[in-house]
Amino acid sequence: MNGPPTPQFVQGSLGPSSPITLASTFPTPQFQSPGAYMPSPQLSPASHQTARTVYIGNIPTDTSISDILDHVRVGNIDSVRPFPDKNCAFITFVEASSAAQFYHEATSKKLIVNGAELRIGWGRPSSIPANIHVALQNGASRNVFFGSLDDTVTEQYLRDNLMRFGHIEHIKLIKDKNIAFVHFLSTFNAIKCVTTLPTEPQWASRRINYGRDRCAPLSKSSSNMVLTQHHPIFSPSTAYPVRFPSYDPYAVAATVEAYPTGAPASLTGSSVDQAPLIGIANRTIYLGNIHPDTTCEEICNVIRGGILSQIRYLQDKHIAFITFVDPALALHFFNQSIYHGLIIKNRRLKIGWGKASALSPAVISAVQNGGSRNVYLGNIDETITEEKLKQDFSDYGEIELVNTLKEKNCAFVNFTSIAAAVRAIEGIRTKEEYKKYRINYGKDRCGNPPRAHRSVQRMPETPFMTSNATSTDLDESDIAKESATTNENLISDDSHGRVNGVLQTVLAPSGI
Repeated sequence: MNGPPTPQFVQGSLGPSSPITLASTFPTPQFQSPGAYMPSPQLSPASHQTARTVYIGNIPTDTSISDILDHVRVGNIDSVRPFPDKNCAFITFVEASSAAQFYHEATSKKLIVNGAELRIGWGRPSSIPANIHVALQNGASRNVFFGSLDDTVTEQYLRDNLMRFGHIEHIKLIKDKNIAFVHFLSTFNAIKCVTTLPTEPQWASRRINYGRDRCAPLSKSSSNMVLTQHHPIFSPSTAYPVRFPSYDPYAVAATVEAYPTGAPASLTGSSVDQAPLIGIANRTIYLGNIHPDTTCEEICNVIRGGILSQIRYLQDKHIAFITFVDPALALHFFNQSIYHGLIIKNRRLKIGWGKASALSPAVISAVQNGGSRNVYLGNIDETITEEKLKQDFSDYGEIELVNTLKEKNCAFVNFTSIAAAVRAIEGIRTKEEYKKYRINYGKDRCGNPPRAHRSVQRMPETPFMTSNATSTDLDESDIAKESATTNENLISDDSHGRVNGVLQTVLAPSGI
């Protein structure tokens, strides 16, 4: 977490690729490292580091940076740092949500450029420098717009005059409109260009401003969604909405009270917002390197911050797939797990994304009516024991935990999916011996607020983290130590099974 701060942000235009390739002999772009900055509605506070940087490896030597960025259409880019001698690059996005979306798409669909499948991993979490943060709040991006150009201006003229500000990724000159768009490799260099040129006589009469990053979503509606907090982001390469928040997932890590303890406001009340429930979205988290003696209960005990739809624990393979109801909370959990680490039985787990999935209509209906994977039984008597509950309820699905509170005359049966809980409630109510008890949905303890992290203690890490590795940090300094391991697809058809959902509804006290 002590790596150098990474500059960020951008907005762009379309056009031909830049002639710069990874085989070119240009050094790593240098950036300033300013101090703290002010928080904004769209940007994460500077004091909090987020997983915004994606590692790209196995890049062919004749591949230009623009060839890679032509495949990026998920959000504004802060900076791109190529390492030609290592055939890799780091792409830092403005928002962690854009980085997570790109990572998911690149690992689930495979990113192939010039015939080579690129390796995908995570770089070190980073924060936004102060001066860049302020500039972004005022519309800055890595794309510089030039207007009122004369007929003598050529692409080469622009490149020769502007390369003093930093490496240029892309130039598009529209001669019939006397305008041009110049994409730098970093927002910081674009800011230098925009603030310096108006003071020079040869540029004083030209219109100079920031343009839209060409790596932002293509559609106008999608672009607007990126800038609007809590709105869904629609990937242009897919037909389904991917809902990611623009809030900082670490901003509430140390302040439990700041985290919503109930159901999301958009999913409660008489008018239910179905955006997080309907459609395919990234809601499943992969957990690997699980100790063979670990139980499903122990896995659920370390998951906090989001209501679970389903837990699929493949004990013989030492992996599990955790499906959240809300994709935004899945992203929150993912980022926190990378930042703080997830440890069970003194073993740090591997973190990754499962396949994007949708909730079934039956589960959506149950969620909208307060369904959860936890079944509550009230007014129980001494005849109800944990053994009896396990025996009677096991017919409806896999049970994660049974807990009886004799002093309160109640019990809780936690299933591994909401679908099983729905079946259990429907079935158990028909049994004569259970008709005298109160039976309803309980509260999923996994939806409780994340535990406060008073200090961040990093576990020993390997230099690189790809989609099949432990969630470790990756930075330029690590490249000299070890080459990135081959990216493997963690996701199999077993990764999601029948997808279920559950909305946190406090109909009864929690069983834990």
